[in-house]
Amino acid sequence: MCAGHPKRRRKSSQLSVFIAIPTIMASLLAIGIWICHRWRKAMQTTDKEIEEIIEAESLQFDLNTIKAATSNFSLDNKLGRGGFGDVYKGKLGSGQEIAVKRLSKNPGQGVAEFKTEVVLVAKLQHKNLVKLLGFCMALKEKLLVYEFLPNSSLDRFLFEHVSCEFKTKTTVVVHADPTKSALLDWETRFKIILGIAGGLLYLHEDSRLKVIHRDLKSSNILLDESMNPKISDFGLAKLFGMDQTQGDTGRIVGTS
Repeated sequence: MCAGHPKRRRKSSQLSVFIAIPTIMASLLAIGIWICHRWRKAMQTTDKEIEEIIEAESLQFDLNTIKAATSNFSLDNKLGRGGFGDVYKGKLGSGQEIAVKRLSKNPGQGVAEFKTEVVLVAKLQHKNLVKLLGFCMALKEKLLVYEFLPNSSLDRFLFEHVSCEFKTKTTVVVHADPTKSALLDWETRFKIILGIAGGLLYLHEDSRLKVIHRDLKSSNILLDESMNPKISDFGLAKLFGMDQTQGDTGRIVGTS
């Protein structure tokens, strides 16, 4: 009788293992299905929001219209390069001047930022935020169309970038541009500071969405003809709950 007990215990242990392994596998499979479902639902929600914007506010531009406005993205119309693509100056048939951000065509690059920008900026309206006029998704093109601001970005007034090429690397020397810096008297600087602060206050407290920009720098502050500042480039922005006071982004973000 006593000799039979170890055998029964072994059989019982083996039976427990046989039961446990399928249970664990089923649990892992269920977790994987749940994660995929949440991810697909999030992507569908974002796409649905874009579709709602298209229907409600008619923000979508025809690709041929943008090509005509920018002379087919001519180098002569190139204003510079942003974190996720080149920016071009354009002129619509109505005579309105525009700035077009042409996102990289590399698969997957800038897609999330593009959707964030369309969904957020289209819903945010403030005198110190750049105005999104529309966007275009055609063929492999992802384009964002903004109001054109003639004085470019704040960094053009604060700094002058000079590239020096050597055999091993390229060095960028940055120093103050005396010509443009002279236009920034203290009254103008104070106006720019107040404008930026007003735009951030709107994003954090007064808008219907609570938004943290996460990429605020001088190159993302655009200036209109009267040197009024407008915050731009919301590709890395994060949406918070209205009652939320802190959060963990999970990764370091921002561009240099």
